[in-house]
Amino acid sequence: MVTSFLFQAHPVGTVYAGPIFWEATHAKAVMSAYRDFLPTAPEELGAFVGLKTVPSMDPFPKDYWGRRACAVISSYNGSTAEGEKIMARLLKSVPPPIFNWMGAMPFPAMQSLFDPFFPKGLQWYWKGDFVKSLPDEAIDTHIAQAAKAPSELSLMHLYPIDGAVRRVPKDATAWNTRDATWSMVIAGIDADPKQADALKTWGRAYWTAIHPFNLEGAFVNFMMDHEV
Repeated sequence: MVTSFLFQAHPVGTVYAGPIFWEATHAKAVMSAYRDFLPTAPEELGAFVGLKTVPSMDPFPKDYWGRRACAVISSYNGSTAEGEKIMARLLKSVPPPIFNWMGAMPFPAMQSLFDPFFPKGLQWYWKGDFVKSLPDEAIDTHIAQAAKAPSELSLMHLYPIDGAVRRVPKDATAWNTRDATWSMVIAGIDADPKQADALKTWGRAYWTAIHPFNLEGAFVNFMMDHEV
């Protein structure tokens, strides 16, 4: 039983951060480019990729409300000029996005950027996996399964596992999956309780389809109580 944690904090002030969204038709190009770009990125950049829907609300472009999308959401702990230069290496290899809202902001603002879209009381169903690689066939499977999302809020995210995580021995802590490249979450989300079964059905089917490409195990916070 864990009774306490000791954390080492690092100073972070203003970051160059925010979301970039592309139409779903460009998802394979974006996910492939992101996969190849990530190993070359500096540790100061955190960037995850997701398959989502453009929320039907301001400030998102009204012409794209409710349309499927691929997003890269990033935070660079450094200057805007340096961040733009780094992200340009990714952007030059993909089609133009729907929007690019990266800019200078306080780090806490980045951390809470999407809070307004997920109020308390929503229905949630989660499935997780650790991911070592992202071959083209896996990308195709992600895109096909994400297209079946039962609600506008439902999503899939791939969060990087790299940097300092890799410098800790696998046997140093209770978590030893330090050779994974991403932590995946499939999240079925909706405000309507009547959608609970649909969220669960979609999440489980998505996970079953993509799991053969992934490692065993998952981040506990991305698992439901019946799995833990």
